[in-house]
Amino acid sequence: MSKKKRILLQLSDDYNEPVRDPLWKNIYLTSGMKHLLSSPPMQKLHGIKQLGPTYLVYPGATHTRFSHSLGVFCLAKRIIGKLVSFEDCLDLEEESVRSFLCAALLHDLGHFPYAHSLKELPLVSHETLTARMILEEPLKTLLRDQVQADPYTAAAIVDESLDDQGRGDIRFFRRILSGTLDPDKLDYLNRDAFYCGVPYGIQDTEFVLDRLKPYQEGICITSRGLPALENILFSKYLMYRTVYWHKTVRVATAMIKHAVFAALREGVLRPEELYGLEDEEFHRSWETSSFRPFHLLGLVRSRRLYKAVLEIPFLPEKKEHRDLFDLRLRRQKELETADALIQAGVPLDREDCIIDVPEEISFTLDIPVTEDGEELKSEHLTPFSGPTVEQFRRSLRYIRLMLPSKAAEALDHPADMISWQL
Repeated sequence: MSKKKRILLQLSDDYNEPVRDPLWKNIYLTSGMKHLLSSPPMQKLHGIKQLGPTYLVYPGATHTRFSHSLGVFCLAKRIIGKLVSFEDCLDLEEESVRSFLCAALLHDLGHFPYAHSLKELPLVSHETLTARMILEEPLKTLLRDQVQADPYTAAAIVDESLDDQGRGDIRFFRRILSGTLDPDKLDYLNRDAFYCGVPYGIQDTEFVLDRLKPYQEGICITSRGLPALENILFSKYLMYRTVYWHKTVRVATAMIKHAVFAALREGVLRPEELYGLEDEEFHRSWETSSFRPFHLLGLVRSRRLYKAVLEIPFLPEKKEHRDLFDLRLRRQKELETADALIQAGVPLDREDCIIDVPEEISFTLDIPVTEDGEELKSEHLTPFSGPTVEQFRRSLRYIRLMLPSKAAEALDHPADMISWQL
């Protein structure tokens, strides 16, 4: 029996332990992988909300990184089963396939509390933290002994800073796990839309997966699947517009980030103290601290949020806007703005001025589109290129000035009172 047939049989026969999921229904794991679910690092993901403070706007958005991780595993298993069914698929070892599926299941282990609220801060990436955890106990032994997977392969698939050791299978699996059409995106768009109660992220997942094929040590989608791929990109845009970057969510996220960056800047907090925390541990760690900026965390929890008093479009061609990605330059601009407002008589502590700048975001179609085995030039097939994609980004990205309610109420005409030179 060929290796490909053995892999397909294993994906069918060995994965017989069901876990019920509201989105994908029964998700089947091996008995060894069930041990991974019970490990302390995986159980911790029950305590990290997938969308951080988004529940302040969408009350149903209390789903966790744990359920998302199961969904990514489920879709990764379906994708690899589809690809291996093709004769021209890269020759894969059974152990490497199991390692890939473990990487999909464990990919978010190193995620910070409160979702992406801490993403911009000077911290080790969550992918690197995940890889470290996979290579340490108890996961290292669980992967090797219970799943018959290779811990290094799983870690290297998640963390692309690790050496791929010249192995085509690691590069192949990385392209599956991260890209325009990946199990992570397919799960979070569908799952987030489901729990937020909005229609924008729902995908025709079965159709998309059916149009995937292996292609040059990676994957491609046939031309018939292009509309479904466009739907994913447009759904991503709509989810950012209505959910991920909702103004209230941006305010709450900015307040959390502002407090933690202040603590890191002043040496009150070391980066290592944030690693491995879930949401409640994060709050318990600082709720009795006398460090003033930490009061922002309590304000977010009780939904006493700052007000966005001014917003201007982010223009990437302007150096003054790009400079705000440097958190220290941003802090300088916050203090300058606070001083100007205080001088104008606004009741404000100079520490309580927050500027929010949305990060770079991509809507680029970066997966080959093929017809009869030949790659097509996607820019001639889809509007998701060039000026259209740039307009998507511009329509989402706003620089916002946020102030406490009392200060915000004192501003009758914010744009007239504040000279940002931006």
